[in-house]
Amino acid sequence: MEVTARRFVVVGSLNVDLVTQVRQFPKPGETVLAGGELATLSGGKGANQALAAARLGANTALVGRVGDDAYGRHLLECLQRDRVACSGVGTTPGCSSGVAVIVVDQAGRNTIIVAPGASARLSTDDLDRHLSRLVPGNVVALQLEIPLPAVAHAAALARARGALVVLNPSPAQRLGDTLLASVDMFVLNETEASLLTGQPVDTIAQAGSAAAALRKRGAPCVLVTRGAGGVVAAQATGIHHFPARTVAAIDTTAAGETFIGGLCAGLLEGLELPEAIELGQAAAAVQVTRPGAQAAMPFRRELDESGIGGRAAG
Repeated sequence: MEVTARRFVVVGSLNVDLVTQVRQFPKPGETVLAGGELATLSGGKGANQALAAARLGANTALVGRVGDDAYGRHLLECLQRDRVACSGVGTTPGCSSGVAVIVVDQAGRNTIIVAPGASARLSTDDLDRHLSRLVPGNVVALQLEIPLPAVAHAAALARARGALVVLNPSPAQRLGDTLLASVDMFVLNETEASLLTGQPVDTIAQAGSAAAALRKRGAPCVLVTRGAGGVVAAQATGIHHFPARTVAAIDTTAAGETFIGGLCAGLLEGLELPEAIELGQAAAAVQVTRPGAQAAMPFRRELDESGIGGRAAG
């Protein structure tokens, strides 16, 4: 995989999203009728972050695995259409590509079940082969839909080569301090922050407290995303709140990945953290007003044409 100083490299999952809508989420043992047809869409947290950044103008590459099936070929075609470099995506024979089952309610909230498939086969050998040419100036993003040893190995490789490492601990699981200390930026939502700190994260103040606690465990910069509640950032200069735009959300699927893609695209451009956060928020604000994941992600020209500008931290 060719790497230049201005390249965003995502190490993560590629999934096919099977999406349906319901009036309300079923209770355990309850059957509900979907409100429409089942949609088959391209997704995966890694692929989503990569595509979101590419649509915002970032030179983007993806490292991951797909199965030797129609889903895998479709996933690669969709990414390559938006100029995401996929030479780092391997094909695993005899294994299905990753699949996510997504249910969206009337309020735009979602529940997601992931069968990782080939994404679970991403190995340290894959990472040694594709990340060996990282250079200072690169931004590398990681999530947890791939094996945790692969995440830790990728973070260590990227950090050793001077790249800026961004980790999104999703799907949520407990992490050791060694991994947190191997990243430059830790970006997580309220649920993930609560799981990792053991404290409620329902207000701006609680989000700031959780972010500060995670900084003490080794991550230099922690961002807690709160959807309509904005973003709380904890770093050496203190804790800051970045309000969100008010929009009529219809589907929050992949909103977090869209934010991270925008954030990383901004960091790659050399923006300061507040402006990079603003770019991520602007992209996510547009994305949640449309149905779907990748299909809803905005292009940079859409943000430019809308006149979306910066916003100071509160």
